[in-house]
Amino acid sequence: MKLLANARQAALPAAILLLVVLMVVPIPAAMLDIFFIMNITISLAVLMVALNAEKPLDFSAFPTVLLFATLFRLGLNVASTRVVLVHGHEGESAAGHVIEAFGTFVIGGDYVVGLFVFAIIVIINLIVVTKGAGRVSEVSARFTLDALPGKQMAIDADLNAGLITPDEAKKRRVDVATEAEFYGSMDGSSKFVKGDAVAGLLILAANIVGGLILGPVSHGLGIAKAAQTYTMLAIGDALVAQVPALLLSIAAASIVTRVKSEKDLAGQIGSQFGSARTWTPVAAILTLLGILPGMPHLVILPIAAIAGFAAWKLHQIAKRPAPAEPAPVAEAPDLSKIGWDEVTEGMMVNLDIGYGLVPLVDERRGAPLMARITGVRRQLSKELGFVVPQVRVRDDINLAPYTYRLMLGGVCVGEDQVSPDEMLALDTGQGFGELLGKKAKDPTFGLDATWIAPGDADAATGQGYLVVDAGTVIATHLNHALGANSSDLLGADEVQALLDGLKERSPQLVASLSPNPLPLTTLTAVLRALLAEGVTLKEFRRIAAAISASAQHSANAEEIVELARPLLGGLIIQKLAGVREPLRVMTLEGGLEQLLGQAVRADPSRRHVIEPDLGRRIVDALQAAAQPMIAEAKPFALVVQPAIRVAVRKLVRTVLPDTPVMSFFEVPEDKAVEVVAVIGGAAQPAHVGHQQALAA
Repeated sequence: MKLLANARQAALPAAILLLVVLMVVPIPAAMLDIFFIMNITISLAVLMVALNAEKPLDFSAFPTVLLFATLFRLGLNVASTRVVLVHGHEGESAAGHVIEAFGTFVIGGDYVVGLFVFAIIVIINLIVVTKGAGRVSEVSARFTLDALPGKQMAIDADLNAGLITPDEAKKRRVDVATEAEFYGSMDGSSKFVKGDAVAGLLILAANIVGGLILGPVSHGLGIAKAAQTYTMLAIGDALVAQVPALLLSIAAASIVTRVKSEKDLAGQIGSQFGSARTWTPVAAILTLLGILPGMPHLVILPIAAIAGFAAWKLHQIAKRPAPAEPAPVAEAPDLSKIGWDEVTEGMMVNLDIGYGLVPLVDERRGAPLMARITGVRRQLSKELGFVVPQVRVRDDINLAPYTYRLMLGGVCVGEDQVSPDEMLALDTGQGFGELLGKKAKDPTFGLDATWIAPGDADAATGQGYLVVDAGTVIATHLNHALGANSSDLLGADEVQALLDGLKERSPQLVASLSPNPLPLTTLTAVLRALLAEGVTLKEFRRIAAAISASAQHSANAEEIVELARPLLGGLIIQKLAGVREPLRVMTLEGGLEQLLGQAVRADPSRRHVIEPDLGRRIVDALQAAAQPMIAEAKPFALVVQPAIRVAVRKLVRTVLPDTPVMSFFEVPEDKAVEVVAVIGGAAQPAHVGHQQALAA
């Protein structure tokens, strides 16, 4: 096998070397005959492969094959021209028997006829076949390249919707890229055939002119004898080269004009012409022509009879009942066996719907909810920095008709009801007037809302309400639920995919991160902890560098998180304040921080750090201070000492889950800070400096 592989690899360089030998080294007429027959054989083989291909990409090597076949033929032209001009005076067999046969038998020994035959073949090849194939190649290449972005987006949409697997998506992307490269190559390869036809004309003229000069001057032939001898040899040489060129032109035209089909070209044409409705009119028209006076009845009427018989036969075949496929024998189920698919859940994220919501996912109605779910997954994947798992939508007869339930890893993270035939008008604080409809609450943000008829949507919008349909309500709820539980979406497989992607750009960073010093499980725990506190993985390279530096000091996941967060301060605060805006923060009063610090040191496990009554008072004060900021939709952070950050985060996440809890070291030194409240003490003046506001 190894010798065969080596021989196959050496075949192409040897063929190229043979082309150089043909152009430079004189070869005998017998070898020339062998090469001419090989040229015709290669052209026939290429034509057969082109005709039997089911789609153009089945012969993706055709542009390269066309190049080398053209070069081989041109090399033969150079070698045959040398033989014709050097030995042409010896007679018509001086250049080999193949050229002699084409010069005598094919054109009947009359070189004038040969000139016209050659001219007709060149016209057919150059003007008709080659020009048409070149135009088709040009248009196909242009349309294929224009459609390339749309095809790539369609593949991504199918992948996000769960219609195809990642391996299938990869294969389709390769097919799309190969198709674009193929048609682009065919657009250029058609110029080879055109140039070959022009070269054939020039070589014919060179042989004739050279023979007319060399015959009388070098070999003492008369003008008439020289003209007859060298012209016959030149025409034979030109014809033996143009026949393979015509075969390759036909192969190129058949490839670029193909339409994708499960059948080869013969089967595709046969299936489309195999209809009685095609041949019945043909037979009728030929019969009318055959009975007209002056027409060749003995020629037309038999052909009309053949067409009529074909129509009758095809009609009989069409009337035959299709052979019934044998019904599969259903095996009686073994009720004593229980399959794993009955007790395992295959998908991480599930959306269960009642039967009243099935129209939202019905493909016959456009499946509006599925398109929105795909959009939610795509947007969340971009924000979080990893691919969000697919969402499986299934109907559940145990749910009320218009109820849906969001399941994440077997845990319900959201449930509500929607009305698929109505619109939900949300009061975002700018609505005025009463709306007629069923009062409800927005399942995502808890806003007051009203289910109204679709015809009242414009009026509700004019009154300042935000109007959305049922599919948007479910998709928004899904987006919020997945975002709030993003840490549960990240598993070891997703982390490994992030490492594999980073390894292509920063192999040394990945080598310093995993599996030594951090195993994949510990790294997953660290990344999930960051996600749980709102640190996305979009900038995974920077996060990986921070974790790698922190892992040099500890192997504990919680400690690595606390060590890495100060290195990621810029990423943490970028959602809280613009570049020129101060960071709005709340802090704890100094004495309160010292009290919490003592509690943390007394309980190293950090499980029961804060006394319940003290914790309740802290939470109440924090909620009261945060209410004005929340009402104005102004982001803020709670900044505390590093030692108590984890304990305070666990305390406030139940009442203010979206409020970041940061340590002093996580705030960049060059970032201006505005202290909006001090929990347990008097508020500080607004817009104080960074060092003054965050001094220990």
